[in-house]
Order: sequence, then structure tokens, then C-alpha cells
Amino acid sequence: MSKQIDVVVTGLGATTPLGGDVQSTWAAALAGESGARTFDNDWAEKYEMPINFAATIKVKPEEVMPRPEMKRMDPSAQYAMIAAREAWADAGTPELAPERLGVVVSSGIGGIWTTLDAWDTLREKGARRVLPMTVPMLMPNSPTAYVELELGARAGAHALVSACASGAEAIGYGLEMIRSGRADVVVCGGTEATIHPMPISAFAASRTLSLRNDDPQGASRPYDVGRDGFVIGEGAGIVVLESAEHAAARGARVYARLAARGSAPTATT
Repeated sequence: MSKQIDVVVTGLGATTPLGGDVQSTWAAALAGESGARTFDNDWAEKYEMPINFAATIKVKPEEVMPRPEMKRMDPSAQYAMIAAREAWADAGTPELAPERLGVVVSSGIGGIWTTLDAWDTLREKGARRVLPMTVPMLMPNSPTAYVELELGARAGAHALVSACASGAEAIGYGLEMIRSGRADVVVCGGTEATIHPMPISAFAASRTLSLRNDDPQGASRPYDVGRDGFVIGEGAGIVVLESAEHAAARGARVYARLAARGSAPTATT
């Protein structure tokens, strides 16, 4: 029986409701800050929504990405690219054969902004005005594809979709890619960009969102006896996974060892 390959974390990247990178996000979390905030628009009044807050991203993509690049991506891919670039740089931009580098970036919903914007364009202006990049922008594998293209990864580019567990499952799949010998390094994680009136209204209709409009920063309280739902958020978190042997050979900094993964079947009624 062959020895199991040890897998370590060598790079971190994020853009979240607390900060535009890992350092600012972690500092805000330690300070007890909340990313939930009241909308700075008229959505609640215009659409008669029962909720007027969400955990919106702290640093907008236009502050760190060129506009021509943004126009080709759904916000979910924009967030993934921002986090992936930070994680890759944090890992020391590993040098390896493209065939030994993989990418697994997941999204539970995918390009919802692109989908709904395209529908608005079709309804209001006709089919000729729908952008030709609409399909590659709205697909759930769009974020992982953009990261793959930027890094030149050829060991595989995957996007596992499993609702709220999508990002965690992506990391688990990255672990298996390395342990199976398919790759030495895998960039993986999750991204979501669903702060839009339609999905918010849909979640509200299912009675799963908190209604604490008068206290957004105190609304997220899992396991609390007074909990009344979750707070919908957006952002991306990416890690660089690497075989321990590969990381040691290049003198990489190691944040943690990924010991194992676990999953269980679910049912929807």
C-alpha cells in the first residue's frame, strides 16, 4: 500500500464583507466587526422587499480591477479572480509545469447577475442587444475557468456545485487531486455574488433570512435561541493547496496541513 500524500496550505486569498484581502478581513473579524449593512439603494422600497440589508462586499472590484477586464466577467468571477491573485502571490507564485497545476473554484448559484441582466436586456431591447459573452459569464464554472486561464493550469479546472457547501467541497476535491497524483498544486475555494433583488426576495420567500432590519450587525446569530434566519452575503475565499513534498522542495511557507475531507448525502423535500 502506497504512502498517503500529505497536503498543505501555502497561500490564502479573500475579498469579503469585512475587507478586500485576507489581512483586513482577519483584522476585522478579530475586532468583532460585522459585514452586514443596510442597502445604499432603494431596492426594499422599489420591490417591496421585507429585507433591506445584506453582507455586501467591502471593497468593490472596480477599485482593484481594470474595467475592460471586469466587463468580461460576472461579479462571481471578479471576486474569485481577486482572491485567487492574492492567494497565488501569497504562495510565492509557485513555478511548476502547467500539467501539474489544477483549479477548483465553486459557486452555489453562479452568474445570477449576468443571467438576470441578460433577461432584462432581451425583454427591453431585443435579442440583438444580448451580449455575446453572456453564456460563458453566467455558467457556474466561469470563475474557475478564468482562474485556470490566468494561471495556465492544465491538470484540470472544476466547479463543484453543492449549495452552501460548494467552497468546502472544492477544497476537498483539490485535496483528492493532489493525493491521486493528478496535480502537485491546486488553487481552490468558493465565490458568490447573489446580492440582487431576485435571489434575496426568493430566499426571503422561503423564510430563511433574518428580518432584523433595525439591527443588521446583530442579525447573524447561529445557534442563538433568538436566531431568526441567516444573512445573505457575497465574496470569495481561495487557498493554494500543495503536496507537502513539493512545498518543502521550494521552501514554501506552510499555514496548515489538510488532514482529511468528509461528506454526507443530503435530501431535498
